[in-house]
Amino acid sequence: MPNYRIIVDLSDHMLYLLDGDQVVKGYPIATGKMLTETPSGEFTIVNKQENPGGPFGVLWMGLSEPHYGIHGTNQPSSIGKSVSHGCIRMYNSDVLDLSSKVPVGTRVTIRP
Repeated sequence: MPNYRIIVDLSDHMLYLLDGDQVVKGYPIATGKMLTETPSGEFTIVNKQENPGGPFGVLWMGLSEPHYGIHGTNQPSSIGKSVSHGCIRMYNSDVLDLSSKVPVGTRVTIRP
């Protein structure tokens, strides 16, 4: 049984899926811009919603920090940049892949 956790590295715009201490996969992401930075710290995934509508792409995974989440995007050109309102944007195919691996309750560490 995998022991998955997520590390978001804001400095290199990457989200890493780990099993224990081993990196299983890395995904490119977009993060918050200067005025609406992505919060750093320890969080958990508290819910998932498919097809949330709006700019959230095909899937939303809410974090324990209210109003923040990991989600798809309808603006794939934004990936790799600091342009969001604080959420972590992923390519739609990547967020579906990640969501299929991690359950609600998965630990998410966001570091500067």
